[in-house]
Amino acid sequence: MTSSSPSSRFGRLLILPDPNAATAAAARLIAQTIRNDARAVLGLATGRTMEGVYARLAAMHRDEALSFSGVTTFNLDEYVGLSASDPNSYHHYMRTHLFDPVDADPARVHLPDGAAADPGAECAAYERAIRAAGGIALQLLGIGDTGHIGFNEPPSAFDTRTRVVELDEATRRQNAPMFGGDPEAVPREAITMGVGTILESKRLLLLATGPAKAAILAAALEGPVTPEVSASAIRLHPDVTVVLDTDAAAALSPAFTARATVAD
Repeated sequence: MTSSSPSSRFGRLLILPDPNAATAAAARLIAQTIRNDARAVLGLATGRTMEGVYARLAAMHRDEALSFSGVTTFNLDEYVGLSASDPNSYHHYMRTHLFDPVDADPARVHLPDGAAADPGAECAAYERAIRAAGGIALQLLGIGDTGHIGFNEPPSAFDTRTRVVELDEATRRQNAPMFGGDPEAVPREAITMGVGTILESKRLLLLATGPAKAAILAAALEGPVTPEVSASAIRLHPDVTVVLDTDAAAALSPAFTARATVAD
């Protein structure tokens, strides 16, 4: 049976039985945004959880004629020091998992340039590009082990803009599997959209799965709204959808989850 009640804090809180169902739900929300506006501006995220989302969107392109040709995209972040051709870069990740399998227009695809000679100027140019596109209609987010959205490590003020940040050791350990399992191989810095940049998006979609996310999600969604957990800032936004599987939602209080749409 499916039950639902509105959440006073979030536009929607969806709890699905498993990671496949959660990623499918997130993909449907993104696809609906594109179908409603073929020239939508999307904010995109990376990470293993997002691979399932992008695989489903690619399948929708192939099987349901979902077109990305008019869509403009801005990714949250990129490692400093990695070129777009580096197999560990987020440029490469996005080409592999989404842009190449669909009909994305390369002129409409934006990621920070991790190899920029002047990272500060690159950050300022990225902010200008987002504004020139009319702002982000829907921003996809994950949550890191330190509670970060993008690479906004603690503490990250809620008015921060796109900037260079030093990555927390916990984040480098979390991302080590993409670098041969060696945290020391993970770059120490990244360019990231700021929390303030993210909060200016018209809608936010946060997706998380698995038991490893449970404690930090409870801190972000029910603990203090604080720069020490940058994901808690989404509670200041007027239009948020949070999509979790049951394992990721396991540490949320019964009172909180009672407001969710729960699928069996």
